[in-house]
Amino acid sequence: MIKVEDKNKTLAFIKRHPILFNLMLMFLVGCGVVWMTLIGLDVWTEHGKFEIVPNMRGLSYSQAASALTAAGLQPELSDSIYDDTTAPGTVLEQSPRANTKVKPNRVVYLTINAFSPKMVSVPSLADMSLRQARSTLEGIGIKKIKEHYVPSEYRDLVIGAKFNGITLKPGARIPTSATVTIEVGGGLPDEEDSVAVAEAVSTGLESAELNID
Repeated sequence: MIKVEDKNKTLAFIKRHPILFNLMLMFLVGCGVVWMTLIGLDVWTEHGKFEIVPNMRGLSYSQAASALTAAGLQPELSDSIYDDTTAPGTVLEQSPRANTKVKPNRVVYLTINAFSPKMVSVPSLADMSLRQARSTLEGIGIKKIKEHYVPSEYRDLVIGAKFNGITLKPGARIPTSATVTIEVGGGLPDEEDSVAVAEAVSTGLESAELNID
C-alpha cells in the first residue's frame, strides 16, 4: 500500500519536473510497446517452429503437391522445361532445395518436365560464320546441330539451314528438340579439278552414245 508521504513526494516531483516525468513515462510506454510487438512477432511468425522440405524430384506434380501439403507446405508450379530423357509432368527442380528448414506454410516452387518441347522461331542464318550460326541456334534453345559443307564461292559462310531435309526460312517454327543441319560454303573446285570433271563427264557421254543400238 502506497503511503501518503510517498504519494506526496511523487506529486511534488511531477510538479517540479513535468518534462522529465513525461519523458520517463514515454520511455516506459515505448518499452512496453516494443515488448508487446516482439511477442506478437513470435506468435505471428511461429518463432522456433520449422518444417523440413522433402525431396520432390522424380515425382509427378500431383504426387509432389500432396506430399508438400501433408508436410505443412504450399506447392506452386513455377516453370516447365523440356527434357526428352524424363517422363512428362515429372518434377525436375524445386526451391527451396530438399532438406532445407523453412517456416510452416512456406511456398515451395516446382519446375516440371513439359509435355512437349518448346517451339522457337528460327532467325536468318545466311551469311553468318559457322560459329555465329551455332551460337545463334544455341541461344534460342537448339542443341542438336550438324554441319554440311556445300559448294559455294563464299567459303566458311552459312548458306542456310535445314530440318528434316526441308530448308528453314527465317521465322519458321521448330521444336527445341529438333536436329538442325547448317549448310556451310565449302568453296568451289580448283580450275584444274573443274576441267578434269568436265572431261570425265564428256568421256562418259561419248561412251554412252557409242553403246546405243
